[in-house]
Amino acid sequence: MSSNIIAVTCVLLLLAGCQDEAVTSTIHKPDNSTDKVLRSERDAMLNTLIQQHGLTGDVLQGRILPAIESPLAQLGMQLFFSKALSGNRNVACASCHHPLLGGGDSLSLSIGVDAADPNVLGHKRLLQGKLRPSVPRNAPTTFNIGLWRQFMFHDGRIAQLEVGITTPDVAYLQPDPLAGGNLVHAQARFPVTSNHEMRGELFDAGGTSQSCRERLAERLGAYGVSGEARLPAAETDYWLDAFRQAYQQPHAPATELITEQTIAAALGEYQRSQVFVNNPWKHYVQGDVAAISEPAKRGALLFFREREAGGYACASCHKGDFFTDEQFRNVLMPQIGPGKGSNTVTAVQQDYGRWLVTQHPDDKFRFRTPSLLNVAMTGPWGHNGAYTSLEAMVRHMLNPFQAALHYDSGQLKQPNIPTEQVAVNLREMLSGNADMAGQAYQEEDVQYLVDFLHTLTDPCVTSADCLQRWIPSGGNSPESVLQARF
Repeated sequence: MSSNIIAVTCVLLLLAGCQDEAVTSTIHKPDNSTDKVLRSERDAMLNTLIQQHGLTGDVLQGRILPAIESPLAQLGMQLFFSKALSGNRNVACASCHHPLLGGGDSLSLSIGVDAADPNVLGHKRLLQGKLRPSVPRNAPTTFNIGLWRQFMFHDGRIAQLEVGITTPDVAYLQPDPLAGGNLVHAQARFPVTSNHEMRGELFDAGGTSQSCRERLAERLGAYGVSGEARLPAAETDYWLDAFRQAYQQPHAPATELITEQTIAAALGEYQRSQVFVNNPWKHYVQGDVAAISEPAKRGALLFFREREAGGYACASCHKGDFFTDEQFRNVLMPQIGPGKGSNTVTAVQQDYGRWLVTQHPDDKFRFRTPSLLNVAMTGPWGHNGAYTSLEAMVRHMLNPFQAALHYDSGQLKQPNIPTEQVAVNLREMLSGNADMAGQAYQEEDVQYLVDFLHTLTDPCVTSADCLQRWIPSGGNSPESVLQARF
């Protein structure tokens, strides 16, 4: 390498605010080859941490996920945006998980049924009248949902077993014979059964979760339903043709082809196609030292270093290229909203998290560690969207007790969220096993960590043009397809 190139590189590093000397180091690439590159001492330290944490930048290793162009994913996309899968035909899966909203809804607590305008999404989506939100938790992003290996939902109530998948339809840790072939298929079967999310109070009143799914399939297939439950003939014709094409069964009758299982499988394939992992951090890990900024590199050092080495040990929970160990922790997240109860718990405005699934005392207030891929685009943050800025969420994670003690509910952008029991709930949470000890931190470190977290954003998720592949184009789509307004 010529002396001129070295000199120019050093000048660029200094202009970026880095005082480290430029050094030539060996980088280990994912294909086990090595390369000599010119980089700063900070890059060398980061490379050491990358090796220690076993990072490759390739979170898709060993995964085969569908392309959005596949016939089943295309059918799933139409179903995902169809309000025909809700009891009152006024909510679609995309109402709470829209690609243009980071695979979520930009709300702290989702609004499913009872929206003032069913087609309005995002911050302008409001409940009828002055109703309080009835959905107790934040909508998790569907982006990269196919990368989860162990659990679905904040409390992990759908889980991969050694043999089969367990769901809320069966006893804890028992395999559900109707769960489907993967976790996302199993997950796709449940939002339609929730009264507050999609089902409503009147559809299949008194029925079970399974009967609700079956009634919805009968609606789409125009069999076994009558009266107001039926769809227009043109729409049921559309669905029969779409299912025949996607499943390559041109003569199959609706009764055999349009079932709750085939619906869930298609919905699952659409969601599994939402793979957004081509971010700057990946390129940095794989050798492009210019892929992220110097402040982001400072943040990465803080993220991956242990506390005794001057870092915050974030990677002890947000492990690997997927940035999660898929385990459950009590991080003292302020409990806002109505809370989520169970058959044995009727506490007001409290959410016992994983305990609602396992009934194990140590699981109270624990929730699944989220992946941080695209985290800057998937707020609000926390299992209930308690934080509406990424900076505030980072501060909470650095010192959960102090952040929870001084929680400011005024940051919430969504009206009518109950917060009056936040202090009472915190006292109860402190009686359990908090999993994170607070620590002092430098204010500038918050911004460095935020800068690093932004490097986990795939540029596609910030581009409406790029995301159009995951949004129905209209054309001959049925009338029930969500026409979203933001």
